Amino acid sequence: MLAFLGAIICIIASVHPAGSAAPAAAAPAADNDSAAAALLPAADKGLGALHGPAEALASAGPRLPGGPQPPLFSRFVCTPLSAECPATGTGPGPSTGPGPEELLALRSAAAQLRRTALEQKERIRMDQETIRELTGKLSRCEGGLRNPPAAAPPAAGLRAAPRPGTMGHPPAEPPAVRELEEAVRALQDRIDRIEQELPARTNGSSPTAPALARDALHTKMEQLEEQLLSKILTLQKERQAANTDRSQQQHNIEKELNSLQNRVTELEHGPPGYSPPDAFKVTIPVQNNYMYARMKKSLPELYAFTICMWLKSKALAGLGTPFSYSVPTQSNEIVLLEWGTNPLELLINDKVAQLPLSLKDKAWHHVCVAWTTRDGKWSAYQDGEQRGAGENLASWHAIKPQGVIILGQEQDTLGGRFDATQAFVGELAQFNVWDHMLAPAEILGLANCTSHLQGNVIQWDDQAVEVFGGASKAGFAACEEGRKA
Repeated sequence: MLAFLGAIICIIASVHPAGSAAPAAAAPAADNDSAAAALLPAADKGLGALHGPAEALASAGPRLPGGPQPPLFSRFVCTPLSAECPATGTGPGPSTGPGPEELLALRSAAAQLRRTALEQKERIRMDQETIRELTGKLSRCEGGLRNPPAAAPPAAGLRAAPRPGTMGHPPAEPPAVRELEEAVRALQDRIDRIEQELPARTNGSSPTAPALARDALHTKMEQLEEQLLSKILTLQKERQAANTDRSQQQHNIEKELNSLQNRVTELEHGPPGYSPPDAFKVTIPVQNNYMYARMKKSLPELYAFTICMWLKSKALAGLGTPFSYSVPTQSNEIVLLEWGTNPLELLINDKVAQLPLSLKDKAWHHVCVAWTTRDGKWSAYQDGEQRGAGENLASWHAIKPQGVIILGQEQDTLGGRFDATQAFVGELAQFNVWDHMLAPAEILGLANCTSHLQGNVIQWDDQAVEVFGGASKAGFAACEEGRKA
């Protein structure tokens, strides 16, 4: 620490030399030197360690008033001690001067000491000014208590003029000072008035003509946009209402046309006579994947069945699919199919039996297929005659319930995904289902119209059959059509 302070004193000595300076610079140098001397610690070594004995006594003695003053420090000597002004700061040895880094640090410390001294001096000056001002105010207050002032108080924001004869002020002010105070007071009043009127002017000021025109145009555009949006919404609502009305009108027109067409047909054929509910046929005119008929009723669980129908094929190649029954777990639960060059087949639970039937002459034929789960026995009839029989067709399998019966299409999924190449083209009638195998005599009576036996599971009824995709219904008398054929 002592070495550090010694280095600082050395730098101060090099910057501010004493004794040979001019008198004008003697006072600042004395202030700096006294501040630096005050910072020195009262250590073992006295002033003689840094200066000569004569200089130390001269600086320690009192200053005599008047006459030449002895110099505070006649010269600055940095005694080469072991711990003072080191060359490297690492120990004793010949002094070669401080290094660059230590010199920079010492200069920074010296500058900091100068700034601290100046700040302290400025603070003392400000404190003196404050003391003088407070003393003046106290004197004015004391004078005001003895002689109350009759003049009006000074304007806000300006310091009151001191009374003549008070402590710290001259007994009277020059006229120029009073005129300056009046001018400053008048200027302060004008500034106050402008500040008070400025908000009112700002609030009451009117925008320029371009700004007014721009705001009016913007408002007009917003109004037009709102009107346009309102018109668009109104038009959309009107269009939706018109579409709904058009659809309803089209439906009503089609309904009226159908009614008129039926009435014309009745007038052309004379008064209608009694027509049983089974006296109709389903016509599928084109081979595609969207024309078909659907039975509204499904099958229960069956352990045997007989399915009979009248059909007339118009296909050029295979017969197609006269009917198919599909359940959720099996799309080919019961299917009668002739596809491509394959023979007519009966599928039960996706098991196949080929039927020796010939139905491609474009004439009406009565067809029946019968099956029982016991040993999987089956038989096929055409026009009342048995043409084929066999066993082991889905033996001991029970027909699953709650499926879908489609006439004219083969189902790849429950009630859908039809294939146009497997579609039936022609006419169908009298589709009936029994839950047992009919006797050959019963099947013969149905084929030659001597019996009118109806199915006990599915009956051919106009209310039980729906047509889709262009398939149609028409009147049909099975026995008369059969005779014509």
